[in-house]
Amino acid sequence: MNQPHYEPSWRKPAGMFLILLLIAVWAVIVVSASDLIAGLPWPVHVIYYTVAGIVWILPLKPLLKWMETGKWH
Repeated sequence: MNQPHYEPSWRKPAGMFLILLLIAVWAVIVVSASDLIAGLPWPVHVIYYTVAGIVWILPLKPLLKWMETGKWH
């Protein structure tokens, strides 16, 4: 049987690097901005960190699509 030649794409390693970079940059932003809520009650902290923990996921869908297909849209 003749198997098709598979050439790995450079987009997957580049995408993984971008995901790690996104996480690192987002973590720095969240921690830096946490000084703004330092004196507020604990429920505000819970809401802040919950939202911050979810928001970084939003750019992943187009990035993952690009990694798979090479298209952003």
